[in-house]
Amino acid sequence: MPIRRTFIKRAGSAVLLWAAGRHTLAQATVPRIVFLSAFARADVESLYALLRPELEKLGWTDGRNIQLLAPKTSEGKNDLLPAMAAELVAQAPDLILVQSLPATRAAMQATKSIPIVMMSVGSPVEYGIVADYRRPGGNVTGSRYPNEEATAKLLQFLKEASPRLRSAAMFVNPSNEATAAHARQTRADASALGLQLQAVEVQTKNDFEAAFAAIRRAGTESIVLPPESLILAQRDLIAGFAQQHGLPLAIVGNRRVLSAGGLMAFGPVRAEFATIAARYVDRILKGAKPGDLPIEQPTRFELTLNLKTAKALGLTLPQSLLLRADEVIQ
Repeated sequence: MPIRRTFIKRAGSAVLLWAAGRHTLAQATVPRIVFLSAFARADVESLYALLRPELEKLGWTDGRNIQLLAPKTSEGKNDLLPAMAAELVAQAPDLILVQSLPATRAAMQATKSIPIVMMSVGSPVEYGIVADYRRPGGNVTGSRYPNEEATAKLLQFLKEASPRLRSAAMFVNPSNEATAAHARQTRADASALGLQLQAVEVQTKNDFEAAFAAIRRAGTESIVLPPESLILAQRDLIAGFAQQHGLPLAIVGNRRVLSAGGLMAFGPVRAEFATIAARYVDRILKGAKPGDLPIEQPTRFELTLNLKTAKALGLTLPQSLLLRADEVIQ
């Protein structure tokens, strides 16, 4: 009888050890996802908050069968991204989410094998991120941000809001490789509307005071903000300057980026990027190759108008513009 009890104890211990081993193995095989962005942390975390429920709809629950690790962001400092990307790759994640062209480039330089999913990156084919929109090739896929199209449409809305407008200043960040081409296209779009575009360079938050002075010297009559990480991070500062000097401020993006002193915002619906990203994550974790998954683009856009700001600027927004708005702030 003592021998039998000893055998049962040993057998029970073996079962427990085997079960513990299986549990450890299960934990080890939970896919881990990291996120690299150039945008402000608050913006990144809000995007994560949109992503989680979209993943859950597809059966992926953070903390159960998937791990969304804390995002890394350079807060608009593009020169920090390569080191951050290398640090994330060293963690051997199963997938990397990226936001912004500089973040994508940094991740690509850090790994050629780990799948990379872009969340709203402008013109990935034109900048050599992927080979083709239908068949990207390599280890990168994801969603495209229609930067040029949204900016062109925003300029049209700005001109409708203020038909006598003759000029617009646009902040540009030379450390972002997408800047030059976007500025050229925006200048052409502005010229077609009878607007002269002033490109004002900023590379750090300390450059904005000098940029404001340049706008004042030129007598530029309005300001347009592109969806660039450094620039959007300073949108409240820019809005304060615009408000102080009576300049209409138009921002490429959704309702969330419109500061209190801004006149309007136009851009793709942000939640769509989370929906699209979740689909990529789902398919890749189930075995699909990133290079075989076509690049997607959001189909829904939203226009937000601020009537309070319009009134302060002495503008009466036309009914045709108000009817097209998805949201009007009183």
